[in-house]
Parts: sequence; C-alpha cells; structure tokens
Amino acid sequence: MENPSRPPVENENPSRPPGRLAYIDWARGIAVLLMIEAHTVDAWTRLAVRNTIGFRNATVLGGFAAPLFLWLAGLGVAMAAARTAQRHGRTAAAAAACRRGLEIFLLGFLFRLQALLLTPGGALLTLFRVDILNVMGPSMIGAGLLWAAVGSTSARVAVLSIAAAIVAMATPIVRASTSVAFLPLWVQWYLRPYGDMTTFTLFPWAAFVFGGAAAGALTAACTRAGCVRRMQLWVAAAAAVLIAIGFWTASRPTIYSVSSFWTSSPTWLAIRIGIVTASVCALYAIEAVAATSSRSFAAAIVAWSGQRLARFGRASLFIYWIHVELVYGYASWLWRHRLPLWGTAVACLAFCVLMYDAIAIRDALVTRRRPRRQATATATV
Repeated sequence: MENPSRPPVENENPSRPPGRLAYIDWARGIAVLLMIEAHTVDAWTRLAVRNTIGFRNATVLGGFAAPLFLWLAGLGVAMAAARTAQRHGRTAAAAAACRRGLEIFLLGFLFRLQALLLTPGGALLTLFRVDILNVMGPSMIGAGLLWAAVGSTSARVAVLSIAAAIVAMATPIVRASTSVAFLPLWVQWYLRPYGDMTTFTLFPWAAFVFGGAAAGALTAACTRAGCVRRMQLWVAAAAAVLIAIGFWTASRPTIYSVSSFWTSSPTWLAIRIGIVTASVCALYAIEAVAATSSRSFAAAIVAWSGQRLARFGRASLFIYWIHVELVYGYASWLWRHRLPLWGTAVACLAFCVLMYDAIAIRDALVTRRRPRRQATATATV
C-alpha cells in the first residue's frame, strides 16, 4: 500500500501535498471503503441470507478491494522507482523497490502475530497463512526488478504487461498441475489455494501488481498536463478493450481442462483489471473537471468527499491493520453473523465513521508528538 508519487506536473493544485496525486489517494480511499464493506458483510451478515442476490452483489462489490489495492501497489512501485532512478539510478530504484516489498511481506507475518495475541486460541500455524500482504510484497519486488531490467518507458510497459498476462494465463495450469504437489508445502500455499492457509495466492493476484506497475510506468513518464490527459485517455481505452476481450472470451469455450470463471479464469481477471484501471482513469477525469469548475456546487461536493477519501487513502495500511481484528475479533462477537443485510449496511457505514475518527485521533497524536521530538533534538544539539 505504498504511496505512489512522481515529479509535479504543470497546473498541479498548489494546495496538494507535494509528490501526491489526489485521484490516486481517492482510489486508495475507495479501496479502503470496499475492504471494510467486504469484511463486514462477510463477518456480520446472517448465514441464512448468504444465498440471496443482494449478498452476492455485495460480495462482488467488496471483491474489488483487493484488486484495487494490488493494482495501486504496482502503480506506486513504478512511480517511486522512477523518482528514485532520477536521483540515484536504476540500481538504487530496484533496491528500494525490493526493500519496500520485503517490508510489506514481513508486515504480513507481524499482522498475523498480532491476531494470535489479540485472539488467543488460534493455531500457531496460522501465523504462516498467506494473506494479501504476503502476496503483495513479493509481487512488488518482482515488479520493481522488471521495471529496472529495461530502460525505456515503452519497454517497461510491455514487459510488465506481458508479466501480468503470463501470470493470468498460467493460473489455471498451476492450480491443476500435479507437479506443484512435489514442492514444499509452504511454497504450495503461495502458488494455489490450500484450504484455510491461503486467502490469496501469487497466481493470479500478482497480475494486478504487474498491471498497475505498467500504468505507473506511463504515469511517471508524463510530466506535462497535456501528456497526462492523453495518457489517461489511452489507458482508459486500453482498459475498455481489456474488459471487452474478457467478456468475449468468457462466452467462448475454455482452453483449459480445469478453470473456474470466478477464481482462476484469465477472462475474469482481464475484466477486473480493466474495471480497476478504468475506474482510476475516471477518478482522474473527475478531479480534472472539478478543478476547472471550482466554484460550482458539484465541484464543492467533489472537493469535500475527495478530502475524506484521500484521508482514508493515506491511512490505508493503518486502517487495514486495526479494522480486521475489530470486525472479526471479540469486539464484534455480539453481532457476528446476526445482522440482516440492511443491518450490515448500516453497521458498515457507522464503522467507516469510526475508522475515520480513528485516523483523526492517530493524526492528532502524531502531530502532538512531532514538536516534542523536534524540541528534544534541538535541546540535544
């Protein structure tokens, strides 16, 4: 959940924090809200309504949280690598991407350790369960190394896009392969689902990181407002083509002996990557239109909601870290699997407000501690 940044472009909003793109923060904020929706619907909704259309639609909607987070992580890898390469060279950029990916990977284990401590009684083996951070970290390392392996923007986009396609096309093969069974068990957990020990696997989820990194390579190369607009149009067009290809191939007979549309099919993966990419392009367009009509009521609504989305986005790792235990742990056991779907929706909204307040408290504590640290450093000097 790394923060993507790049050199400032022409006509950028001077009130924006340096190095940040508002629509990227908005996208991450939307991913946070979708993540909360997915987890609250899963943990708090009555089991009796899980076969309804409403529950299915809510699950599909929340299912876009992980793809969006992973896509944005790839975007951040490419944009941060471009910034580092400008200052210190490609080798340093690759090293920084590897360090950040390793940090995210290790945080996955720390998160599991926290869950074991806060919810006693769980099996120690769950410490090694493969969750989104365990997949995001290695994928970020791979994306960073591929970014640094070639020198031009077009080559980077091509290499990263091909990597995404390979992961997508190989997923049904890896999941059905008998050869995977000869690998160490903990390696198998990273390659294909293995009961409760895998929430995410590298196949196909790494494809989202590579796809986002391809878009990030393009974004980092555009340093002028006109270039950014043209790039966003081309990326949106490519996303539309990807969605169309996904739906068309989904209507054709599968080329795999074993494949599931909702879990391992490259067609559903193409549709999801296309939707995520097009959504981020749409957020850029909304930001651009709002900036040109800053005195309108609609622009004021966009600015108000955008500030709150951006705040969620900047605190995405913090919210991920604290909300899972609150949703699935003892804090909510009174209404675990007891709410109707509409009740879950109301509870989810209230929980989002609670999380926003948690961000405000965290930021206030950080702001209060910062002057103390500065004063201590001054006194020491």
